[in-house]
Amino acid sequence: MGFKLGPTSDLLLRGVHPDLAKVIRRAAELSKVEFKVLEGRRSIARQRELVKKGASKTMKSRHIHGFAVDIAPVVGGVIRWDWPLYYPLAETVKQAAKDVGVAVEWGGDWKSFKDGPHWQLPARKYPDPK
Repeated sequence: MGFKLGPTSDLLLRGVHPDLAKVIRRAAELSKVEFKVLEGRRSIARQRELVKKGASKTMKSRHIHGFAVDIAPVVGGVIRWDWPLYYPLAETVKQAAKDVGVAVEWGGDWKSFKDGPHWQLPARKYPDPK
């Protein structure tokens, strides 16, 4: 049970708020499903590109200030996008958040524009800098 995040995932967590990075690292220790960090902190230019492509709906992304991370399950060395794999991963990340005492929000719980890879720190506890 559990695995060690790879060097690329570790690198992508460097710009992420330490509380969220702690949750993701704990999730790796607990997870029955291997996963990779796809994206952590984003530049405004990168966010603009994602909005233009329709992959994001806002320029107020929590990624811009390092309050969000995208992770995806890996099966047989391949990143997978099928939703059934995200639910057990979500349970693991939520348990990891409880273990380290950090509140998180999952994009898969959103009412619209569900985003399975997306995890963020709640804005009420971790407001964007002005």
